[in-house]
Amino acid sequence: MAISQGKSTRSPSGARRVANRGKRKSELGRESAETRLGERKLRKIRTRGGNEKQRLAQDNKINVIDADGKAQTVEIYGVIENNANPNYVRRNIITKGAIVETEIGNAKVTSRPGQDGIINGVLL
Repeated sequence: MAISQGKSTRSPSGARRVANRGKRKSELGRESAETRLGERKLRKIRTRGGNEKQRLAQDNKINVIDADGKAQTVEIYGVIENNANPNYVRRNIITKGAIVETEIGNAKVTSRPGQDGIINGVLL
């Protein structure tokens, strides 16, 4: 069954709403990218209007901004914390807000790897 981002079938009180129409193509969603730790792998996805979006499937590098405002690309050793889902830490899945261990210290991911196709972060 398709992932729908349309109107809910339930009202705020929990009562079931009677649908006056079905699902629309524009309301379809996709499964999450779940960017893992590993050699860099990108997936291209066709989006609305024939455009393309880069989905990051795997990567082991992060662009880190330090306190001085200098950026450098460093290697990721592992995921320390991820508020999106506690299981993501064990599976080394990187999402926005995840805290990762790098060569120069811990960094918080500020980009959305599944949407942007790159991992950016700030040093903690």
